[in-house]
Amino acid sequence: MELIHAMIAEDEQLAREELIYLLKKEPHVMVCPSAETGEQLVELYIEHEPDVIFLDVQMPGLTGVEAAGKIAALAYHRMPLFVFTTAYDDYALDAFELEAVDYLLKPYEDSRFQKTMKRIRKQLAQAGTEKDNPTLSQHESPASKLLVDDGERMVVLPPDSIYYAVPSKRMLEIHTKEEIIESRMTLQELEEKLHGLPFFRTHRSYLVNLNHIREITPWFNGAYNITLKDKDHTTLPVSRSARKVLLETFKQ
Repeated sequence: MELIHAMIAEDEQLAREELIYLLKKEPHVMVCPSAETGEQLVELYIEHEPDVIFLDVQMPGLTGVEAAGKIAALAYHRMPLFVFTTAYDDYALDAFELEAVDYLLKPYEDSRFQKTMKRIRKQLAQAGTEKDNPTLSQHESPASKLLVDDGERMVVLPPDSIYYAVPSKRMLEIHTKEEIIESRMTLQELEEKLHGLPFFRTHRSYLVNLNHIREITPWFNGAYNITLKDKDHTTLPVSRSARKVLLETFKQ
């Protein structure tokens, strides 16, 4: 069993110490340095790249949800698992909108914590299996047509007609030359359907057709923007972690 690197972001000392205690009792878990603010968490994430982050929803300055969003934008190759911690179960929805693996209510119950750890180990194991054993779809021919269910009809799309896709209000917006099609599929599901075709995750929230990129321009802090060939010359972000891979893709 591989070692799990865990990080905690919690501004309340007692809650932070309780989580450290629970994690240190777990086998094959190493606790990374803890953060007390969202800004500090982002810095520590870049330095340590933990497998899982336990983060308080409400922290001074950058909130846990905002910090998770920034980390997600940085983590192109290896997304950490998020577990939100809060004293109010109303925040559970925020956790799952960010695709968090779980959430924990304070004060922590040992049995509930064990369920969370079980979920974490299961997801990390699945990620490792998928990495080591590519699925058959990676060797199949790319799809020439895409069937998209928008809730009222089944739309048949040629993949090349897609400019980009982005999640919006619990739906997935698929932007084509002629229209915007909404679907209940996730961005990850669409990416899997388009495997083998020239589509690229420039950012956690954007899947882009490389054939429709007009230009790539520097932005700030190592991030870039891309401009598409559509009539509006739509500009989309490129995360720092995706930038190098994207530029190398065009050199091939």
